[in-house]
Amino acid sequence: MGMWFFWCFCPTQHSCHYSETFSDKYAFSQLIEFIHFEQFQRYVRRYEGNYKIKSFSCWDQFLCMAFGQLTYRDSLGEIKTCLRSRQDQLYHLGIRGRVSHSTMADANQNRDWRIYHDLAQSLIKRARQVYSKEDIRMDLDQTVYALDSTTIDHCLKLFPWARFRRSKAAVKLHTLSWICGVPFLCLSRFPMDK
Repeated sequence: MGMWFFWCFCPTQHSCHYSETFSDKYAFSQLIEFIHFEQFQRYVRRYEGNYKIKSFSCWDQFLCMAFGQLTYRDSLGEIKTCLRSRQDQLYHLGIRGRVSHSTMADANQNRDWRIYHDLAQSLIKRARQVYSKEDIRMDLDQTVYALDSTTIDHCLKLFPWARFRRSKAAVKLHTLSWICGVPFLCLSRFPMDK
């Protein structure tokens, strides 16, 4: 899925497979509507995420990072370049603050990670409720999970605690997915599977 998918515009209900409430909105905005803004703001207030913030709110940070994730951007620079290429559309995507590399880096460094942890937990809870009565076409007596892992390379100078090889650092990301598609992620500094 490339960046341009998320700039897609659904002009009428008939050309889009969504209800009328999604007509005339960008695909990215339609995806983000599944996240309750007030619930997100509750987490921001709980951890004082917008304390002394003037222009680039936690919501702006979340939207930029979500856009980067959904469009397979590899760096903050790529996210900035993509979003600034359509500067006139950012307001319609919900991004009110100025998108810059340093602003996103500062936000990622200084904002409390628990805001996004609580958001993820609430989304997982909602997804479990949606899929709880879903027939998975398997006769199972217990819950079934799928387990996968991948190594994420890092710079040894920046992450000396994550030594992987003599000149390389890495962490291991373990993904545990409920068979109905709800993920659970766990990071480990031990890069080798045992």
